[in-house]
Amino acid sequence: MNRFLLSAAALSLTAGMASADYSITILHTNDFHARFEPISKYDGPCGAEDNTEGKCFGGTARLVTAIKEARGRTNNALLVDGGDQFQGTLFYSYYKGQMTAEMMNKLGYDGMTVGNHEFDDGPEVLASFMSAIKFPILMSNADVSAEPLLADKLAKSTVIERGGEKIGLIGLTPQDTDELASPGDNVAFSDPVAAVQGEVDKLTAEGVNKIIVLSHSSYTVDQKVAAETTGVDVIVGGHSNTLLSNTNEKAEGPYPTMVGNTAIVQAYAYGKYLGELNVTFDDAGNITEAKGEPVLIDASFAEDADTLARIAELAAPLEELRSKVVAETNEPIGGDRAICRAQECSMGNLIADAMLARVADQGIDVAIQNSGGIRASIDAGEVTMGDVLTVLPFQNTLSTFQVTGAVLVEALENGVSQVEEGAGRFPQVAGMSYVFDAAAEAGSRVSDVMIGDAPVDLDKVYGVVSNNYVRNGGDGYAMFKTATNPYDFGPDVADVTAEYLAANAPYKPFTDGRIKMK
Repeated sequence: MNRFLLSAAALSLTAGMASADYSITILHTNDFHARFEPISKYDGPCGAEDNTEGKCFGGTARLVTAIKEARGRTNNALLVDGGDQFQGTLFYSYYKGQMTAEMMNKLGYDGMTVGNHEFDDGPEVLASFMSAIKFPILMSNADVSAEPLLADKLAKSTVIERGGEKIGLIGLTPQDTDELASPGDNVAFSDPVAAVQGEVDKLTAEGVNKIIVLSHSSYTVDQKVAAETTGVDVIVGGHSNTLLSNTNEKAEGPYPTMVGNTAIVQAYAYGKYLGELNVTFDDAGNITEAKGEPVLIDASFAEDADTLARIAELAAPLEELRSKVVAETNEPIGGDRAICRAQECSMGNLIADAMLARVADQGIDVAIQNSGGIRASIDAGEVTMGDVLTVLPFQNTLSTFQVTGAVLVEALENGVSQVEEGAGRFPQVAGMSYVFDAAAEAGSRVSDVMIGDAPVDLDKVYGVVSNNYVRNGGDGYAMFKTATNPYDFGPDVADVTAEYLAANAPYKPFTDGRIKMK
């Protein structure tokens, strides 16, 4: 009985001490990709009529309202981003990082990490963006000291004060950003675990015991970082467009995902969700509670009028190009990231077929399109140039070159080498077919490669069409950098695709078994 009374007294004392705990709400986004306007259920553009009918999601004007409401639910909030604000719509193509900076400043972000797409236009555009934002952008696992535009400007970590406490923020970007984007030769990327631990140790030595990693590195890497480091309290993720949730059946894991004492969160992409994590720390900086759920930014959130007006003003120069109808399709053309990065998809077939059709009379046998370059689906009905540019926003040009069959097989092996991670290198093809076994060891997964109706001849030279990003080694396709007779200056892949759609309208999307899984 005495032991029970002692335990009850201890519990009472603990409850009494709870008031000394520190609580904060971490609001977060990731992989926004310039979706300032609302998106459809396919993550592509959502028309005004559908928006009026409540069928659209996201958009900065709704985020203004959602973030304001979320801040109203707590007396202590932080708004951060997991990277890849850049690239994805005509807004980025036209304004580069300047519109992104304006909108993020308006939303009141407190910090952000560098995503790989922040390097799409080299250090110049990133540096310009950095000069316009009113919050820190961070990257711990890269050496920028040799890049004059970023040296002494792009920090690895920072400390901010919120609610009377110091919070350490650390940035993390993909280790293979040099393959995924265009950081230039002066930026060297390094192992994420060692980089994060180094910054944690530095912050801890400064007396900071609440540490958040803003990680554009994928759900898989985030779990590895959490498991192999000490002192990280929260990881706000990105890059893999992962939905974590306790209520959504499509979620890839719980929100938060706990690895040891580290809470990992991510909120899908495109501004469709606002992550909302409520964390309580004890006096020693240990998490005693972490709970929350991403908020679906649907039509229940009113669009902020001032923001709507500003976006409409910025959209005016783009309207003529965006609204031009180029074709129509009887059914949705599927460009879903989860499908196209793992198997044959109808959008991949469309793009690869369009590329091959454009240069088939030039002795080109096959087409390869990296699925990371496919950014959206297209809904049934009229197809505008704006729709096509949302799918293919990168302004990549058609590239033709020649390689042996052995190099083609090596390229396919690269393409399927990270399929379990949902990597963008997964190859959509035309003029050829192949089989792969995701359970086999990477590098030995591809079989039954056919060029047209004939088995691939490893010694024969074939003509290939792809985009200039892949031809120059992007997404791990380094074997194409030394190809014979390369020409990287063809028309924009988006224009080629639009013209193919127009020539085959009404377009009927399809898959035909050109890529098979064992």
